[in-house]
Amino acid sequence: MYRLDLSPKLPCDYLPGRKARHLVVIDHHLLDPAGYDDLLFQGYRRSGNHFFRPWCQHCRRCVAVRLPVYHFRPDRAQRRARKRNADLEAIWRPAHALDDEHWRLYHAYLQARHGDGQMAKAGRAESESFLFSPMMKTELLELRLNGELVAVAVTDVQPRSLSALYTFFHPDHAQRSLGTLAIQLQVAEARRRGLRWLYLGYWIGPCRKMSYKERFLPLEVRRSEAHPRLERWRRLDDRAAVQAFDEALDAEDFHFERHWPFESDLTTPT
Repeated sequence: MYRLDLSPKLPCDYLPGRKARHLVVIDHHLLDPAGYDDLLFQGYRRSGNHFFRPWCQHCRRCVAVRLPVYHFRPDRAQRRARKRNADLEAIWRPAHALDDEHWRLYHAYLQARHGDGQMAKAGRAESESFLFSPMMKTELLELRLNGELVAVAVTDVQPRSLSALYTFFHPDHAQRSLGTLAIQLQVAEARRRGLRWLYLGYWIGPCRKMSYKERFLPLEVRRSEAHPRLERWRRLDDRAAVQAFDEALDAEDFHFERHWPFESDLTTPT
């Protein structure tokens, strides 16, 4: 059991005009990869040492999603991305920080993609505090072209799953669809290790930069309910199912029930 708290309401980073709030794990220092695996199963996510899940009173657009790695089948565009990048070398490395080469690539990516945002203003120490946590086992998937580092996928390793935390790549190689490639390679690595899922964080249909996850099928989704005990993972096998699920998110009245103080009910994944 972990003690939880509610964050203040702040402007939503993804949907203009809305307020966002999170349920936050207080006892994050007690977590380890197995404990985080259970939190992922309940719809949580991490940013550095910050472990949270959305808790917005009348919005459930942030949908926790994962890929069942033994059932995932790439579509035509994803297969093309894999073929287009056959000249890249993929290397997995344990890491607790960014080395100089990683940092240069990360900084270049942020300046190109998020130059007007707060992330682009962050220094190396602040960036590492976002990507890594001393309680987690984290590995970097490096993609290299003739030895040159062109992309990195930061990936947490748990007993039953991998969790894709963040991917960054060289701006000159944006046409290679390296984010799409990284997800496919993470799926393949999860299979190789005998793991069941690749967690992708939150899918937000109306937000362009967070909607790409709906293209990976089948997709398992966990919709917020009035109380987390009512939530279940549901599998969407095709685009029609994804569209129907997405449309229903705004069609139904929704609010979280308040049970305070609130403690997590850790449920063993099945």
